[in-house]
Amino acid sequence: MTHAYKLSRRSMMSSSLAMLAASAAPGWAQVPAIHVVKGTGCGCCNAWVAYLREEGFSVTDEERYGALLTAFKSEVGVPPRMISCHTGMVDGYVLEGHVPATEIRRLLEERPDVIGLAVPGMPYGSPGMGPEEEREAYEVLLINYDGTGEVFANYEQLG
Repeated sequence: MTHAYKLSRRSMMSSSLAMLAASAAPGWAQVPAIHVVKGTGCGCCNAWVAYLREEGFSVTDEERYGALLTAFKSEVGVPPRMISCHTGMVDGYVLEGHVPATEIRRLLEERPDVIGLAVPGMPYGSPGMGPEEEREAYEVLLINYDGTGEVFANYEQLG
């Protein structure tokens, strides 16, 4: 069965202009949404969500209690030694802990074949964990499918 679609000159012009504008302005491209699963009432989790929004990400979040949060981390492939307080999901990747926006953007640009990124523990001065100018040194790790990690980025101590 075939359908004949009749396009008006106006609709063709509008569509063409919209496609041209979208291709000419890559900054307008939609950023993938991040969904964050966090513990109940966690201030640093809420601070990381706020930080991501300030960085231009669209973020949704949900709270899970104790064992349910831990089970979620296991289900999405976070190794126990890389666990932090919250877990984000973006475009098929896991974001465990206080991952900086710069590294999330790099992950989405480079698209390595990994589970995602992790900032194990809760390093002071990482996004959502206090002022960056007073941060302690920490690493952002790639989470490999075999459960190992490799350094994706180093953040030196400041202050």
